[in-house]
Amino acid sequence: MELRHLRYFVAVAEEGSLTVAAERRLHTAQPSLSRQLRDLEQEVGAQLLVRSSRGVELTPAGRVFLDHARLTLQAAADAIAAARRVVRPPKPSFAVGFLTGQEVEWLSHVTNVLRSQLKDIDFRVSSDFSPDIGEAIQRGEIDLGFCRLEPQPDVSYKVIAHEPILVILPRDHPLAACSAIDVRNIDPDSFIGYTDTPHVLRGIVDRYLRERGVVVSPVHVLDGIATGISLVASTGGVTLLPAYVDPLLPRSLVSRPLTGNAPVIEIAAGYRADNPSPILQVFLKNIDQLIASRAKLADRLARETFQA
Repeated sequence: MELRHLRYFVAVAEEGSLTVAAERRLHTAQPSLSRQLRDLEQEVGAQLLVRSSRGVELTPAGRVFLDHARLTLQAAADAIAAARRVVRPPKPSFAVGFLTGQEVEWLSHVTNVLRSQLKDIDFRVSSDFSPDIGEAIQRGEIDLGFCRLEPQPDVSYKVIAHEPILVILPRDHPLAACSAIDVRNIDPDSFIGYTDTPHVLRGIVDRYLRERGVVVSPVHVLDGIATGISLVASTGGVTLLPAYVDPLLPRSLVSRPLTGNAPVIEIAAGYRADNPSPILQVFLKNIDQLIASRAKLADRLARETFQA
């Protein structure tokens, strides 16, 4: 008895058809498959399969044999994987989490800083809400997070940028004709507010509105940039979001700066100082390079936009 006999048997048992198992899973000729199964039954000394009008069915002996065949194949696969791990040890992993949308802004800068290490590591990228990024850093699920300054024990932050907060509104909205918008001119009833999730953004905007004596009455609230963009597009309302959303806006929406001393929101690189990852140490050693690279790109894009 060989492992291929077991693979053939399991495939036929799971598909319930010699033809399907031969053509779709085993890529072999049906007569050859039938012959292999007969050899297996002769070796076992019991009939394992019977043909019926519904295809191929297991005998009582076949049902018992199927469980053991699966275990044997899994044990063989585990043995092969274990041997390969000895010869080719797994690469060290480095996981980076981004506040959803910020990967567009920062991922290329991160890979540039770590370019000499990428070929030797398992580099993983994910995106989530800012509070969830902070918690993932705290739990050690990710090595580095780009998020707001989320209060988490044992998590250190390095502020890497300050983003202006912009007005997001429909392209055909009357205020879209303005080069900059006074927040006091926004209809309070059309303002799209915030849930508890973007709590840092909500706190900054609430304070900004309060200082200007603006009271809004949100009918709709957003929990992230995707929801915010969708709500503005579908309701014709207006909201305030960080500048990084601007490249993500559909053609039906535009962004405008606020007049006067507009609020800003920080984006930070979060990490655990007790994380022993050498990749993290390389990143932190070069974080000023990342900040400068991003700032240079932002200045160039701003000049191009102004000239256009």
